[in-house]
Amino acid sequence: MIQRFIELGEGYSDLYEMLEIIKGSKKRVERLLALHSKDGDKNKTSVAAVMKMTDPGKFQAIYICREGIPDHRITPNKRFDLFVQAAGQYDLPLVEMDVQASTRFAEKELYYQYLTGILRMNRYLPPLS
Repeated sequence: MIQRFIELGEGYSDLYEMLEIIKGSKKRVERLLALHSKDGDKNKTSVAAVMKMTDPGKFQAIYICREGIPDHRITPNKRFDLFVQAAGQYDLPLVEMDVQASTRFAEKELYYQYLTGILRMNRYLPPLS
């Protein structure tokens, strides 16, 4: 099994691409994630769509817009509202978690390995088989 983060961007216009992926693949989306982090004095949110595993192939994609949206708990904003609306419209669970900022990691891949571990530990991603 392969689980891979596919970064769409940093949450600006790419959020609309994420919403189109959710709309076009609603039967494949397993859950949505809002990953909140603090980078210095900025509170940011990454939004992600966890897809169901492909069969055949055993590939699980996690589409992510990394840290480009203000944390809605501090600064309410329309972009996060659109993401929440998509969760409601397509009856998808939305999981919110606090995580470390990607800037705390030397490489993006290390950050994604960290997120994979957190998501597996909380059973939002299946363990490797």
